[in-house]
Amino acid sequence: MSTPPPIDFPFGPFVPAEHNPVLRPGRHHWESTNVYNPAAIVVDDRIALLYRAHADDIVSSVGLAWSHDGYAFDTEPDPVIVPEHDYERYGCEDPRVVRVDDTYYCTYTGWDRHTARLCLATSTDLRTWHKHGPIVPGINTFAGVRETPGPDWSKGGVILPEPIDGRWLMWFGEGNVHVATSDDLLHWDADPTPVLRPEPGTFAGDLVETGPQPVRTRTGHVLLMHNSAIVRAVDDVTYACGQVLIDPHRPDRVVAKTTEPWLSPTTEEDRHGLVDDVTFVEGLVFHRGTWFAYYGQSDTTIGVATFTPTDREDDA
Repeated sequence: MSTPPPIDFPFGPFVPAEHNPVLRPGRHHWESTNVYNPAAIVVDDRIALLYRAHADDIVSSVGLAWSHDGYAFDTEPDPVIVPEHDYERYGCEDPRVVRVDDTYYCTYTGWDRHTARLCLATSTDLRTWHKHGPIVPGINTFAGVRETPGPDWSKGGVILPEPIDGRWLMWFGEGNVHVATSDDLLHWDADPTPVLRPEPGTFAGDLVETGPQPVRTRTGHVLLMHNSAIVRAVDDVTYACGQVLIDPHRPDRVVAKTTEPWLSPTTEEDRHGLVDDVTFVEGLVFHRGTWFAYYGQSDTTIGVATFTPTDREDDA
């Protein structure tokens, strides 16, 4: 596995791959209609994607795919995380994954067609998962942004895979982004005050949501890639991707943010699908000298954008 070089803020530039999508639906019945919103991690010099997928019923499961080069993927025949409990009976959605020691920690959204709940599962092999249930009950990350069906709403947990000041940090949320802390990576205390809010008049005008797992910069800050939306009407929305910089010792404090997206819908797949005009990033890995950022294209296919640091950038 390549050792990631130091990164700066802003991070990139990332360029969408010429031959996107890297993954399309249709290989198996359970993923016959849509594949999107993938987490990514490097395992034994291969890139593994944990990706959301479903058939026409739009009941999502999480699939597992593998690639040696980051572009050509082989999918496993069966999903690895499937709906089992009432809180997720209509979908296990939008995974993020990190590895700490010998354990993989996957956050995902449990969906019952009423409330979105941030859930956690753990594994030692990416195939067999032990579910720990919803982990931030009582938090509504859409508070002050728009109404939700019930008092809870949470999704998109991204865990920093190293402790800071003796505790683990996770940012999460759709609508607003919040922070939570943990002593054991399983039980989380969430801050009800948002860290990041929408900013009317910008590409993050109507909602913000977490992206892939956080990364540290050469200055020691935490860099979060995030997803943001402008909602003009029920069927008229644009999702683009931004970046913010956070002080790890004050994880509720944003110290810098980009004013323009680093990724936005441009191609046919980005512009047309189950939900039009969406680039939604959830996976980020460094592999063989290149950063790969994986994203859902209009909730239908999976694309990748890449950034290869130069020697000058590595040594700066």
